[in-house]
Amino acid sequence: MSTYFDHDATTPIDDHVLQAMMPYLRDQYGNASSRHDSGTRARRAVNMAREQVAALVSVQPAQVVFVSGGTEANNMFVKGIAAYLKPSQIAISAIEHPCVMKPAASLARTGWKVRKLNVDANGTVNLEDVEHAVSAPTGMVSVMLANNETGVLQPVAQVAEYARTARAWMHTDAVQCAGKVPVDFEALGVHAMTLSAHKMYGPKGAGALVVHKRLPIKPLIDGGGHEGGLRSGTENVPAIVGFGAACELAGSRMATLSDHTAALRAAVERGLAECGATIFGSRAPRIPNTTYFAFKNIDGESLVIELNKCGFAMASGAACSSTSTEPSATLLAMGVDPDLARGAVRLSFGADNTLQQVEEFLIAVANVVGRLSRLAAVAV
Repeated sequence: MSTYFDHDATTPIDDHVLQAMMPYLRDQYGNASSRHDSGTRARRAVNMAREQVAALVSVQPAQVVFVSGGTEANNMFVKGIAAYLKPSQIAISAIEHPCVMKPAASLARTGWKVRKLNVDANGTVNLEDVEHAVSAPTGMVSVMLANNETGVLQPVAQVAEYARTARAWMHTDAVQCAGKVPVDFEALGVHAMTLSAHKMYGPKGAGALVVHKRLPIKPLIDGGGHEGGLRSGTENVPAIVGFGAACELAGSRMATLSDHTAALRAAVERGLAECGATIFGSRAPRIPNTTYFAFKNIDGESLVIELNKCGFAMASGAACSSTSTEPSATLLAMGVDPDLARGAVRLSFGADNTLQQVEEFLIAVANVVGRLSRLAAVAV
């Protein structure tokens, strides 16, 4: 079995989470909208999960709107807010996930202007550019809390101050951050936040948009009025229960897990640097489990394939764009040379990874990079 170093793409379901879900996959199968006992038990389970999710980011349970995942939550914010505003400007960072970039781009066809906020060479949003951007009429601002490729933490609280001064609605995609470092909705000063269960040892197919109580948002899905009228559709009770259990687990072990993965990252980055790798965003604050690196004249996809043959699973870029041969848009925004950017590989640790696995990985990297470098030299 491969050593799994791709936890930013998805995590395994923790046994504690699976145990919490199992009754609702088999015996407790009631519809949470039904008024009989089985339905009531399902509703109580959903309500408990809502409390668990809310506790992780320090909000009230009523602020948590359950959806199918991060992509839906991000689309809900962008499109749902735009439906209540006159077209103006939406400001997003140049390193946002496609599920923010693409709905924002769709607004451009309806009279909105999309303003991409610059980042520096470390991959951090430039606050001076934010201030300049929102000097123009701005309806929405969206800046992710941690980049999904570099892991670099963004100055969301400071961006939110500028957004609020401009009377713009402020959103952050916290999918890669929640469960790895403390996240406080109110302290960040945002109006909406995106979360996803499968990034924190929960099931796929469950996420949330956490909303400010005054946020005007039009539902993407109309129907029976579930989730306070914001997201109709029969609740996926097992997945929601798993999401809640994952949030509770994350809160209880965050400090320990952070220290563990940070130690593994420090070890792997020392070894990668000795092999000649460039490590992106290493001078900026990052989530503790993630490293993004490249070797000169080594194609990232080829490196991933060869390391996979050696028994190591990781990603060339983000999971959502790993089939693309184009250089990472995030790295290009950071000013990285396109040829080096094509070599980018993301490695992300999890709870079950060990220092021995890191040591074995570094041996494999040295061998594979040496072989690929020789092949490249022959080709020239």
